[in-house]
Amino acid sequence: MAKQITKQFKLQALGGKATPAPPIGPALGQHGVNPGQFIQQFNAASQHMMGKVCTVLVTVYADRSFSFELKSPPAATLIADAAGVAKGSGEPNKNKVGKITQDQIRKIAEEKYVDMNAASIEAAMRMIEGSARSMGVTVEA
Repeated sequence: MAKQITKQFKLQALGGKATPAPPIGPALGQHGVNPGQFIQQFNAASQHMMGKVCTVLVTVYADRSFSFELKSPPAATLIADAAGVAKGSGEPNKNKVGKITQDQIRKIAEEKYVDMNAASIEAAMRMIEGSARSMGVTVEA
């Protein structure tokens, strides 16, 4: 028989470098997850994403055990890295902060595709292009 799920929630943490300090520790603690145990397992599982922000879906069961699933980094983080900017523009329709090529868009779409609600890579690319435009990053043809 399957374990009874009591809670599911998402967190964002640096891959391979998570610590039980806020905001991760308190978020885990309020849901009854042992922060030390989670951090140890998370850092081991996310070594390949060292230093990148990654999303993790945590499932807590009735017996206070947990499991987690790693997701790809947020699109905004991948776009900012590809464009070489620290963050998006406060006024994306007026102030452009960087440029990104179609090849970079394709790489980001391929990385994010499994976590996206897109029917094809081309549809995922259009979604990533929209995110880039809303950040003030120009998409070059």
